[in-house]
Amino acid sequence: MKFNHVSVLRNETISHLLGDRDGIYVDCTLGGGGHSLALAKELTAQGTIIGLDQDADAIAAASKKLSETVCHRILLQRNFSHLGTVLDELGIQAVDGVMFDLGVSSYQLDTAERGFSYMQDGPLDMRMDRSHGKSAYDIVNTYSQHDLYQIIKDYGEERWAKRIAQFIVSARQEKPLETTFDLVSVIKKAIPAGARKDGPHPAKRTFQAIRIEVNDELGILREALEQAVKYLKPGGKICVITFHSLEDRITKRTFKHMATDCICPPDMPVCTCHHHAILKIEGHPIEAAQEELEMNPRARSAKLRVAIRKAAVRE
Repeated sequence: MKFNHVSVLRNETISHLLGDRDGIYVDCTLGGGGHSLALAKELTAQGTIIGLDQDADAIAAASKKLSETVCHRILLQRNFSHLGTVLDELGIQAVDGVMFDLGVSSYQLDTAERGFSYMQDGPLDMRMDRSHGKSAYDIVNTYSQHDLYQIIKDYGEERWAKRIAQFIVSARQEKPLETTFDLVSVIKKAIPAGARKDGPHPAKRTFQAIRIEVNDELGILREALEQAVKYLKPGGKICVITFHSLEDRITKRTFKHMATDCICPPDMPVCTCHHHAILKIEGHPIEAAQEELEMNPRARSAKLRVAIRKAAVRE
């Protein structure tokens, strides 16, 4: 299947991120290369794009898409949690910009065998890197009822989390849940019919929660954002596109923490934390314009947050 992915807020991201056209930029979530291609077209032959993605299909697709651009290209199958290690291995001390496009790609959603979609039947997988790690099958069939409840409640913000967890455990006692439609069927039984009439697909929040758990998406996000900022040159930009409230909240709080001079309790008479702001937050979150929403409904929940590096390159 061809790696098709519509890049959300592409023009807005590149217009904020781009500074030195000879500079070094990191795309921490390369995907099909849509954002990187738009950026590469703006760079000179001296410029460099470093692209990271844990999905081998994404690396292959982006390599082809970027093949005719003139800038240097370094595309690696690595999780963005290893950003600092990657830059150290490349001997790069500072970069001009870093971007994150969080969540799951259109290609992953639309490829049934990847197991991300509740709209297509496929194996319960959901791993962005299929070479290792636990799958959605492992979580659905081995996690305790309490752990399933916590995941679905916290990561999916699902009001029916307790019933869904109960129904999953009950169903798997008969036989393991093996496919996405097996799981969808259980979720539909767990959520009362009246509650399924309005709003998104009844399985949407649970699938989101399990995907986040499979790939540890929230666990690595704050640390990755902090790493990215530490490697930014003064004046360098970080751009983060989020698609749900949990990852947006982490991004917002991390930016705010790094943009605050003193983090002592309000009743402290003298600052003892010695914390210094190294970021400046640029404006309010940017959302997709109506024109983009009409072409790509998946952009509806997207938010772009932008910040600029203030202080010295490394702590």
